[in-house]
Amino acid sequence: MDKNYGISEKSLDIFVYAVLSLLILVTLYPLLYVAFASVSEASKLVAHRGFLYTPLGFSLEAYKGVFKNPGILRGYQNTFFILIFGVTLNLFLTGLGAYVLSRKNVFWNKMFMIVIVLTMFFNGGLIPLYLVVKGVGLIDSLWSVIFPFAISTFNLIIMRTAFQSIPDSLEESAKIDGANHFTIFFRIIVPLSMPVIAVMILYYTVDKWNGWFYASIFLKDTKLYPLQLVLREILIANSTESMASAASNQDKFQIGETIKYATIMVATVPVLCVYPFVQKYFVKGAMVGSLKG
Repeated sequence: MDKNYGISEKSLDIFVYAVLSLLILVTLYPLLYVAFASVSEASKLVAHRGFLYTPLGFSLEAYKGVFKNPGILRGYQNTFFILIFGVTLNLFLTGLGAYVLSRKNVFWNKMFMIVIVLTMFFNGGLIPLYLVVKGVGLIDSLWSVIFPFAISTFNLIIMRTAFQSIPDSLEESAKIDGANHFTIFFRIIVPLSMPVIAVMILYYTVDKWNGWFYASIFLKDTKLYPLQLVLREILIANSTESMASAASNQDKFQIGETIKYATIMVATVPVLCVYPFVQKYFVKGAMVGSLKG
């Protein structure tokens, strides 16, 4: 009986590992395909059909073309501007809002929370949002993709739940010692909530890094385009000719195909490099919502 149980347990382990390996392969292969294609020789890549398991030759011409494009460098600058100021504003306002909503003695606390949650399901729509942004004079400004999205309701709820899990005795002790709300927030709540704050940084950073839709609505000047909008223009508008200006028309087309893949890598790799450093906080903070409502 024990022997059969051991065999079935091993069989289950093999099955689980096989399924997980397949999922990893399915998830990882698109990224590997793009990486291999970005360093392949343009002529070989255009002629190739089917799966791509290794680079077809080796060439860095695509990356040279990408970094010669001033739009890519400007896109990086604009994206980092949005990241630095946007994520800072997101964390500050979300933290303050979560702190207020997590206090038990706030008047009409539950009513405020209900109204805030309703905004996750109902909103005015794109046209009213555009009219508001235009009305306050933010059209064609990078602040147009920062101020209107200063707080995410979903992230606010996660952070509020994390703050609620901190023992009330700590706040009461601080008040006895004469601490005000700002002191309690910055000296007690924030240091004890670093895991969930790391998750908020990750959420907001990925959102800002991948954002292109609202930028395409609010920004008309191409010099203000963030990186993802530059990438969209390259992929959809097929604007790769300027990056391969020294080549013939046929070579421009071939190099343009590899440039698309190289641009995707340039726009994706930074986030992939940052994620491993915040993963341990992500695992802790992402479970906060299941601990206390």
